[in-house]
Amino acid sequence: MTDEMAARVEALESLLVEKRIVDPDVIDEVIEHYETNVGPLNGAKVIARAWTDPQYRQRLLADGTRAVAEFGFGGPEAQMIVAVSNTPSVHNVVVCTLCSCYPWPVLGLPPSWYKSPAYRSRMVAQPRAVLAEMGVQLPPEVTIRVWDSSAEARYLVVPERPPGTDGLSEVDLARLVTRDSMIGVGLALSPKQIGDD
Repeated sequence: MTDEMAARVEALESLLVEKRIVDPDVIDEVIEHYETNVGPLNGAKVIARAWTDPQYRQRLLADGTRAVAEFGFGGPEAQMIVAVSNTPSVHNVVVCTLCSCYPWPVLGLPPSWYKSPAYRSRMVAQPRAVLAEMGVQLPPEVTIRVWDSSAEARYLVVPERPPGTDGLSEVDLARLVTRDSMIGVGLALSPKQIGDD
């Protein structure tokens, strides 16, 4: 958020509190909820478990909703989560062509680009080009599968586990998982990218 935007948000919040339209404690609760109970950190925990526990991975790919619920993550935006797994030969990416259906409990709020008409139309028609623009260069032999999220099914990409991470704990592995890698427009980070040896 830019400084200008932050100042506007603060001014708007102050005005709403002053006019007794909103309660500042409620605003703080909502912010805390999205910072701690909803968001990409939740999804990263799910992915790290899938990377380290083959049985959990099977459960996640068979019934994403139930496997995600094992962590206590659920709610209206997680009623039907479908997990799809990236492999050396298949790369999955998620879009919502109708609006911005998105699994909030594991990914947080959708980024603005995810809701943009350009992303929604181009990812379906030109996935390789859009991925390249977003920094994901895939070899021509890799098949790209585009999943269209909807109110009935919201998708979670299980990115490939980075090489050289065999000795890492789930906590350390979760640090390698980004929101973009769980949408499919990014790859999981390597330990070097986050400063680990």
